[in-house]
Amino acid sequence: MTAEERRASVLVAATVEFARGGLDGTSTEAIARSAGISQPYLFRLFPTKKALFLAAVRQGFARVREQFEQAVAVPGGELTGEEALEAMGDAYLRLLEDRVFLLVQLQAYAACDDEEVRATTRRGFRDLWYTVERFSGVPPEAVRDFMAQGMLLNVVAAMDLSEVRERWARACSTWTDAGGGTSGVSTKRARRPLGS
Repeated sequence: MTAEERRASVLVAATVEFARGGLDGTSTEAIARSAGISQPYLFRLFPTKKALFLAAVRQGFARVREQFEQAVAVPGGELTGEEALEAMGDAYLRLLEDRVFLLVQLQAYAACDDEEVRATTRRGFRDLWYTVERFSGVPPEAVRDFMAQGMLLNVVAAMDLSEVRERWARACSTWTDAGGGTSGVSTKRARRPLGS
């Protein structure tokens, strides 16, 4: 493997480990073992554990932006307005089926007491906001509502509320979409063990 391929491989292993333990609860020893490399070689690829965590956070935000860009692309142009929001929302629901993706995102928010993590997470969220705004063309209030619904979806998926048969859980897990139909987040596929 080239150094760049090895970095990518280590980032995959680290992302799984960070999903489990977050920044503070994950050891570089566990990451190195999971990646099949020595701990000294890990530090040749990434200077610190925090640098590796920040790379995982940035990769997560980039993945959302890429999925949003793909979601609005249609033959002959791009979706806009409510159609763009709906397509990006559907793309985000698919991303939430990846439990590792979800948990790393939540770990990033949980680690925001660290200044570097907070700055990186803010930039990622800002770039996501601008992506939604640019593709949809909707006013800031609609972007805010879209982003707020995404945060609620994170919580719904993290707690696997689709499995809870109580009124409050159903209300959080299901809503009416722009076309009058119902949508919801199903976490059935998201429940596979980390790293599988």
